[in-house]
Amino acid sequence: MIRFDPNRLRRVVIKIGSSSIVKESGRVRLGFLGQLVTVLGRLHRRGIGVVLVSSGAIAMGYTRLGFKEKPGDIPSRQACAAAGQTELMSLYQKLFETNHLQTAQVLLTRDDMEDRRRYLNARETLLKLMEFSLIPIINENDSVAVEEIQYGDNDRISALVAGAVDADLLVLMTDVDGLYTTNSEGNRSLVPRIEDGMDDWLKVCGPNGSLGSGGMRSKLEAAGLCRQYGIPCLIAKSEGAVLDRALNDEEVGTYIVAGERRLDGRHRWLLKAAGVQGALQIDEGARKALVEGKKSLLPKGVIGVEGDFARGAVVRILDADGREVGRGVVRYNAADLSRIRKCYGYEITGILGYTFGDEVIHRDNLVLAQS
Repeated sequence: MIRFDPNRLRRVVIKIGSSSIVKESGRVRLGFLGQLVTVLGRLHRRGIGVVLVSSGAIAMGYTRLGFKEKPGDIPSRQACAAAGQTELMSLYQKLFETNHLQTAQVLLTRDDMEDRRRYLNARETLLKLMEFSLIPIINENDSVAVEEIQYGDNDRISALVAGAVDADLLVLMTDVDGLYTTNSEGNRSLVPRIEDGMDDWLKVCGPNGSLGSGGMRSKLEAAGLCRQYGIPCLIAKSEGAVLDRALNDEEVGTYIVAGERRLDGRHRWLLKAAGVQGALQIDEGARKALVEGKKSLLPKGVIGVEGDFARGAVVRILDADGREVGRGVVRYNAADLSRIRKCYGYEITGILGYTFGDEVIHRDNLVLAQS
């Protein structure tokens, strides 16, 4: 079964984890990295924009700083990240130069992707680098980001980057062949394709590796995010030959089919990247108006307000049972919404003394959730 058309790829995001770069012994996997750069070079010469999301700074840094194993405390890990990042980029620069390619370093945090202005700045920078024929190499800014360093966010960041640059494919490379049906060695089999049921597959994910901090679960979550964006994702083994075969649409790894809709950049940001600051609970009539009627959210349908947010904040929209219906940008702050909920639009001015319009969230600033 055809997964995607290699001849129609315009932009590809490829993510590799720490265990793909550094062995348990602390030695760098130069053979794999050389193969990786060769494959990316071929893509580049075909006119395909390439973004590489790479972990590995901490793993390279702790050996440089004299640790026998990755330290447990956050400040030491951040020091390792700072020391290892320069070594990691120096290695990449040398490898890519042998293929007559230039690279550029981009360090991101979750906050960079949640803030709309910084998200757009990152997007424009990445697109301009590719326009200049450079290959952006992205890593978490682990020397300053505490939450990411604790939980390993490069899988998620790679999915957000894929959405930001409007990629046609995200490839998540790992130290196994893909997703297996079970963690048991004896009777498991590789899952070649996922079209639905992402929540069910998350239940069979195994524990994290000693060097990689994301694990299969975070890869599936990233793939699910891309699926909602309308971008396909492939989870495959960290071998150059495997990547080469995958990008020629041979059946390797686990392929997660894109969702039926393909969101534009703003709605991608709203759905998964934006920092959520509160929630609105709506009644069944409002839910139907949003989902079936494709309407804006009116104050009459709002039955609950959660959080203390300002006008222009991104909030979750929940149905009466607490399930997420979508997300959107509110026209009124939390205090005002608590006063005008269950009211008609024409009553807003009489209650508040002013109005920003009849809609709580306009349809253009709203995106529906979809698995």
